[in-house]
Amino acid sequence: MPDLSTKYLGLTLRNPIVVGSSGLTDSVEKIVELDKNGVGAVVLKSLFEEQIMLEADHSLKKAQEDGMIYSEYSETLDYIDVHVKEKELGNYIQLISEAKNKVSIPIIASINAISDMEWTSFAKQIEDAGADALELNIFVMPFNMDNDCDTNEKMYYNIVRKVKSIISIPVAVKLSPYFANLGKVIARIEETGANGVVLFNRFSNPDIDIDNERTTVADIYSLPTDIATSLRWIAIMAKHVKFDLAASTGIHDGAAVIKQLLAGAKVTQVTSAIYKKGPEIIVEMLSFVHDWMEQKGYNYVDQFRGKLSQAETSDINVYERIQFMKYFSDYK
Repeated sequence: MPDLSTKYLGLTLRNPIVVGSSGLTDSVEKIVELDKNGVGAVVLKSLFEEQIMLEADHSLKKAQEDGMIYSEYSETLDYIDVHVKEKELGNYIQLISEAKNKVSIPIIASINAISDMEWTSFAKQIEDAGADALELNIFVMPFNMDNDCDTNEKMYYNIVRKVKSIISIPVAVKLSPYFANLGKVIARIEETGANGVVLFNRFSNPDIDIDNERTTVADIYSLPTDIATSLRWIAIMAKHVKFDLAASTGIHDGAAVIKQLLAGAKVTQVTSAIYKKGPEIIVEMLSFVHDWMEQKGYNYVDQFRGKLSQAETSDINVYERIQFMKYFSDYK
């Protein structure tokens, strides 16, 4: 009987399927349903730094407009700022606490960060609420032409260092693939003390409606073909870093889970497939992985994890090959 259990961020998971941070994990009821369908762990919907700061800013502006009430009491403005932030954090802490009481699977909190400002102190309260680990979903939009690559990258390292200095639970960093030297960034994040990295984040992308001549939002769900980028980098980095690698985006079936494990991933994060097919898809994916392991004679996931990473595969160049010319020159 194949054993699908695995270790991720020092936590024991019954299998390598983790539900990624999304609306699928924003309530206790949804988390209980995911648990019933066999997931190994869940990452809670992110606490958004940007949203909290915007709401606090809006409340402060409203207070300042009512000058008759607030003009003489500057400490009131400070109170409003703190109150808004504590309200959002309070709701999140309640979700963590209630989820921990209802399910036994690991609960990984998530903070969506755009800076290394005061929000890092939220991490301690999240730990105290009982979260088993914290995922930092970081993206510094590189639209400031005055900043060089080092400036943006240092923001990531500073965030991780600050959080690691505050909490003792494991920390994973969810990254985008948009770096000039991605391999170096991943290695540096390990050096800052992170326990793992999630490759990769999926963003909201713009689109243009040519019929109505207006901007719109592209499809928010991933496609099975989107697995390629994370598969490449999981395989490349598997033997270059010692901390855990989690694969995300484009994982829609059991075969995709197996591919990422063969490349070297510790776990796979699934979201779009559940949105499209419901939590029951988890059962199908686990069944596929179980049957494949049985067919191949594997008793444990570690027996094949990383078997086809760049360091282990017979064609070490396959993961670095980008241009079509050489590889497909014989195709007509």
